[in-house]
Formats: sequence, structure tokens, C-alpha cells
Amino acid sequence: MILCLGTTPVYQRSMTFDRVKLDGVNRAKHVSDYASGKSPNVTRVLHTLRLDVLATGFVGGPRGEQFLKDLDAAGIRHDFVRVKPQTRQCVTVIDRAAGIATELVEESQPVESEGWDALEAKLKTLLPGASQWIFSGTLPPHAPQDFYAKWLPLAKSTGATVILDARGEPLELALKHGNAIYKLNRDEFAETLRADLSDDSRLIDAIRHHTPAGGKLIITLGASGALGSDGQSCWRVFSPRVEAVSAVGSGDSFAAGLAAGLSQGKDLSGSLRLAAACGAANALTPYAGHLNREDVDRLLSEAKVERV
Repeated sequence: MILCLGTTPVYQRSMTFDRVKLDGVNRAKHVSDYASGKSPNVTRVLHTLRLDVLATGFVGGPRGEQFLKDLDAAGIRHDFVRVKPQTRQCVTVIDRAAGIATELVEESQPVESEGWDALEAKLKTLLPGASQWIFSGTLPPHAPQDFYAKWLPLAKSTGATVILDARGEPLELALKHGNAIYKLNRDEFAETLRADLSDDSRLIDAIRHHTPAGGKLIITLGASGALGSDGQSCWRVFSPRVEAVSAVGSGDSFAAGLAAGLSQGKDLSGSLRLAAACGAANALTPYAGHLNREDVDRLLSEAKVERV
């Protein structure tokens, strides 16, 4: 089983317009509400790829109930802790004429200490039974910053593979343990290192230098692909070229593809190819964390990986 943990999920609204006019009235052609956020997006993609996956984290309020109903409708297994704060809602605005998608983000609210205690108790039961753990997303305000890092010794003792998609202090604390796959984008990596990584050669040097012992470091570059290192070798991933509808959720789909490849026994290079295909397939849809398996199969042959 693959366990997906995210403490700041979203009840997402995607709105598609023929054209968006600022400071004017805009009428959507299509509107869809669905469970989303970084970890639920990963979960949905893994479910679409027919892997055994379970989602957990926090939900709250009426939006939280709608969030769970959508997962149920999709047949996605879940075991969430209900908390007092309302599950947030974010909105994706898709402008067909301009070919762009704009994300409007509602920030998360602090979670009461009882919620953290309940989630910790749940994880003590769930984590040992999972072969892969995927921890995704920012933590709510006032959260314990070592929340991700504190579980890594358990992963080492049970032999579980951990993929961590985080930033800032939670990432810095987790990096000290080393035994995980750390996935983040260029801006998040630069923010974590407090460095200018806009130059590719500087970025590659930073990846080589900061890949933790016993771990792997994956830096996504949007449509330009990704860079990955296992501490010994470094690879550049070339994503398939697609006419994107919305790239929102493509990074999460990339993480899911990476996890899927590893669960299928692929090496890091092969898993990165599947990750790139999943990220590109997500961009073909207007919905975060949604893709078609047929698109993944087709795009896989177009995803390339080479050593750098």
C-alpha cells in the first residue's frame, strides 16, 4: 500500500472561460468542484494508475464533507481526521483564448492540538503497513515544523520508501535524516537554500552538493522537465511537449508517477520518465490531479532522461 499524507487539502473549483476580462463580468463555460490539494492529487493519480493507495490528513466543515464525498465517488480510499477549521477552497481560472490558467489560493487555518494528536495516533497505525509514504504540501500555521521529519526514522526501520514534497523549515529538518526522496520545484529549492538558482549550471551544482547521503533529490522545472540526483549520478528529464490546458497539479502528478515507477521496480531513471509522462498528461486536462492512462502510455515514449 502507498500512503499519501497531506495536512492542507483543498476542495477545488476549476472554472473554464472562453476569455477572461479583468475588471469585467466573466461567465464560465464549465465549472467543476472536486477534492484536491497536493496530497489528494497524488492519491488520485495513483488510483488512476491502479495502485493500492490510501489518503489521510485533515478535513473540516461542510467543504470537508464534500471533499470526502468526491473521493468516495471516485472510489479512492481515505482515512482523514476531522478538525474544526473548514477545509479551504482554491479556484483555478482557465482562459482558453490566452491559453493560461490562474490559481487563486485560500490559505489554510491553524489546526487545534487535538487534531494533531489524533493524526499522530492514526499514523502510528497506518505508516508501518505501507511500503511507500508520500508526504506532500505545506503545513498549517503553527504546525510542528518537524512533523514530516519525525517519521523518517520509522521509515528507515520498516524499509518504507518516502517521497517528501515540501519546502522551508519542514524540508530542512527532514533533509538531516537523508533516507528519503525529496521532490520540490526550482523556486522552492532556491528559497530553502536562500540562493539564486536561476542559472542551470548553478542549479545542477547545488543539486549535486545538497543531495543527502542515502537519499535522492528531484527538482522539477515545469514544462522544461526536471533534474534528479541519487548522490552518485545526476539526470535531466525532458518532459513531453503538450498543448497544456492547465498545468495546475502537474507537479503532484509528477510525484505520483515517480512513486508508481518505483513501486513497479523501475530504477530512478525509468521512474523519472513515468513521472514526466504523468505530469504532462495532467496538463492536458482542466483539473488538477486528473489524467487519462491512455495519455500516460502515449507520452511515456516521448519522455527522455539523460545523464548530466
